[in-house]
Amino acid sequence: MQTAFTRFMLIVAFLVLWIGGIGVRLVHLQINQHDALRDKALSQRRDTTREKQLRGTIYDRSNRALAMSVKAKSLYADPGEIDDVETTAKAVAKSLKLKPADVLKSLKDARDAGKRFVWLARKLDEDAVRKLNESLENKDLKKSDLPKTAGLHWKEEQKRSYPYNSLAAQVVGFSNADDVGSAGIEQSQEENLRGAIIKGWQDRDRLGRVYDESDEDAEREPPKDVVLTLNYSIQYKLEQALEQGVKNAAAKSGMAIVMVPQTGEILAMANYPTFDPNKYGESAPENFTNRAIHDIYSPGSVFKLITYGAALNEGIINPNGQVDCTQGYIEVAGHRFNDPHATKWMSYDEALAVSSNVAAIKTGLATGRENFYQYAQRFGIGQPTGVELPAEAGGIFRSPKTWNGDSLASMSIGYEISVSALQMASAYATIANDGIRVQPHIIKEIRNADGKIFSTTEAPKTQVVTSDTARSLKKMLRQVVLTGTGKRAQLNGYTSAGKTGTAWKYDAKLKKINENKYVSSFIGMAPLENPSVVIAVVLDEPGVGARDGGQVSAPIFRDIAEQILPELNVAPDGSLRQENLTADDIPSELDPRSAAKNEKARTEKDADKTAKTETSDKKSADSEKTKDLKTPKKDPKTAPANDKKGTTKKTAQLIIDLPRNKSSGEGTGENT
Repeated sequence: MQTAFTRFMLIVAFLVLWIGGIGVRLVHLQINQHDALRDKALSQRRDTTREKQLRGTIYDRSNRALAMSVKAKSLYADPGEIDDVETTAKAVAKSLKLKPADVLKSLKDARDAGKRFVWLARKLDEDAVRKLNESLENKDLKKSDLPKTAGLHWKEEQKRSYPYNSLAAQVVGFSNADDVGSAGIEQSQEENLRGAIIKGWQDRDRLGRVYDESDEDAEREPPKDVVLTLNYSIQYKLEQALEQGVKNAAAKSGMAIVMVPQTGEILAMANYPTFDPNKYGESAPENFTNRAIHDIYSPGSVFKLITYGAALNEGIINPNGQVDCTQGYIEVAGHRFNDPHATKWMSYDEALAVSSNVAAIKTGLATGRENFYQYAQRFGIGQPTGVELPAEAGGIFRSPKTWNGDSLASMSIGYEISVSALQMASAYATIANDGIRVQPHIIKEIRNADGKIFSTTEAPKTQVVTSDTARSLKKMLRQVVLTGTGKRAQLNGYTSAGKTGTAWKYDAKLKKINENKYVSSFIGMAPLENPSVVIAVVLDEPGVGARDGGQVSAPIFRDIAEQILPELNVAPDGSLRQENLTADDIPSELDPRSAAKNEKARTEKDADKTAKTETSDKKSADSEKTKDLKTPKKDPKTAPANDKKGTTKKTAQLIIDLPRNKSSGEGTGENT
């Protein structure tokens, strides 16, 4: 009996110890390791979700969507769930039309590295998703989600869509595969456009089926929509005209801008070559650059607007006055600036019309270093305009302390300065707006997700010159179009005004100015009395024909203006013209010796034409004068003035073909 009791007590003691040990273990697990075990359990059945809201939309001023996001799906693999990697790789490669070896390598590398996630295809539309699900279906597999292939899963994403393809591509920009803005408005407004990320979780059973889920708070505010000042129709017309102009001139590239001078709104901004942001991976990266704000160049004679504007506003020159240009050149600090157009006393509007360098340099010198510098700054030269786009260049405009003896002379005609196309467009818009500079902007407003306006752009305004000065300058710019280098900018039914520019480019390889390469531009406004638009056109390295701004850029201005002014409901204020202008009818911007060297075919044709003229007129009173002008050794100062009141086609052609002695520095002609 005692033995039985002893055995019983041993069993009881064992059970007590066993139960006690279990109890201690349970207490340890449930209390001391509760959090760690809970997290481990959740990690095995709970997935953390991060759903991003659709990125904000970019609209033009009439609410056309230029960039929008749509839902898409991306295919990824969990290598740890795949038993037969090679078979899966072949099936995926066949469905996605990829190389099996590449897919296999991605899966093996991820598995060897212990990764549970590897992308196979990004951002596919519904049709592509459906076809992939059908091609990858394994009917024997019990799997809750599609596709019915072990280890393959879909992830909800979004895809950026640009409905108008390349329209305003450099302005709108694009977002990359991770929905991060990488150029244009997409980049500059990333904070406003980026979709909020909604955190949450999903609990799944052993078959992967979701049986419980929840959303948490968003990490940031919902995305906003951005409304631009761009006008879809005007943007399209601008791009078409620019593309055709670049091709006609065989130019390296081109840029153009349409602005409203009274508000600073940019109605259109174009670059060519361009790209399609829907397929940005297929385009050369240099085409992403918005050259209109990023590229800087020597403006040449379009900068004379600022030279004359400063002098007029300070009362240094009289708009009805005259300037002595009889020598045909001017020397400043040992640097001789030749001028094929300066052969007589000229009024200031005539001097600007034929783009006389002597007149502009004398005006700049009379204005003085400090005045010249201050006015250029007030016009916005040497500083970013503040437009809401990334990577805007400020240009180069040095302090007078660093100027050389001839710097003011060079700057007066647009050298030793670098500007962007938008800076110069803004300067001309200042004159068009009675001397008031309105900061250029391309964002009209920003809206909340519910459609309510979050912010509206209020552009700062600055009085740069008086309204009287602005009116005088507009009249001078009108003469450029009527009688000077900008004749090809005359409009049917509307008055116009503007200035041509043809600047030699600096060649880094030659380490000096390259007389074979130009930046040719025209910046104008219309109609004259109360301009509705300012249009800037800049071509980089035009390669054929007459390559100066009056010949290649002014016609693009004309094509654009004649299309958009009626669209803007601007009442005609001018007469209709049906005039076919030739090179003989327009004063050349280029140095005659450069024209002869660079345009061999045209020069030979013109020379033959001139020879025939000489034969028919050899008995006339001016026969000997014509022969003298044709002689290369003749003193350039004997060249007749390209007088707007009485220059004949024959005489104008002789001026164009007249050889000149080479001068140092910038050379001669309007492009200096």
